[in-house]
Amino acid sequence: MSAATTAPRPGSGTTRWAPYLFISPFFVLFTLFMLVPIGAGVYLSLTDWAGLGSPEYIGSGNYTRLFQDPSFGASLGNTAIYTVFALAVVLPASLLIAQALNARGLKLRDLFRLTYFMPVVLSPIIIALVFGLIFDGEYGLLNAVLEALFGFGGVSWLTDPFWARVVVVVLVLWRWTGYLTIFFLAGMQSIPGELYEAAEVDGAGPARRFFAITLPQLKPVTAFIAVTMLVNTAQIFEEPFLLTQGGPGESTLSVSMFIYRAAFQRQELGYAAAAGVVMFIIVFALGRLSSSALGVGRTR
Repeated sequence: MSAATTAPRPGSGTTRWAPYLFISPFFVLFTLFMLVPIGAGVYLSLTDWAGLGSPEYIGSGNYTRLFQDPSFGASLGNTAIYTVFALAVVLPASLLIAQALNARGLKLRDLFRLTYFMPVVLSPIIIALVFGLIFDGEYGLLNAVLEALFGFGGVSWLTDPFWARVVVVVLVLWRWTGYLTIFFLAGMQSIPGELYEAAEVDGAGPARRFFAITLPQLKPVTAFIAVTMLVNTAQIFEEPFLLTQGGPGESTLSVSMFIYRAAFQRQELGYAAAAGVVMFIIVFALGRLSSSALGVGRTR
């Protein structure tokens, strides 16, 4: 019998199921590491569990308590401030810095790129220690500079609710601007140079070329960066935790810190899971809205 007669015929069972067998690892991993944890978290949010013993089903009790908890409301408000700031300041700043680094004839370009990207690779603990030394209310470097230059320097940067939020926001700006700059710079370097040459021939100046060519060409990159920054900032934890411990009071408390306190300090895992489910819904909804507004996934 020849090999041709033993080969599976088109449309046979083996041929029909072959594509599904090749892509099955993705669905297996997606189920194990995404669907199962999400389902377990939702179930846990409906229970009262301290981590030991059997969870006690309490229905929507955790959610009712959650929306009556002023600490959770404060954490949502603080996280919203961080997120709005990241999208309104960090994103445009990264775009402008990338535009400057992409200028023709710029010397030491690689050095500037390394300098802007360095905060991303530094340990958050080191960053928190350095910022603590700078913004310390009594012996901080910033107050010493203000005292020497302007005659005042008694600002309580880390113990005043307003200034503590400002310090966390400054830390977010310093840490993530360079990271996003790299993405914008990569997007700019993929834009065909013929577009700029044609615009120059037509008499378009730098500002006109930026708004007519650079921004439209960067739309997919901008959408990716905006959604990524939205998701990451909504889950902010390291910056306020290491720098202010969520204080003074709850002025810098984020939702992730609220979940951490509920789960690991008070052993209320069901309550923490409910907060995690709410944060997941909010982040998912905002991500979808941002994607739709920026045209991600829109068919032509």
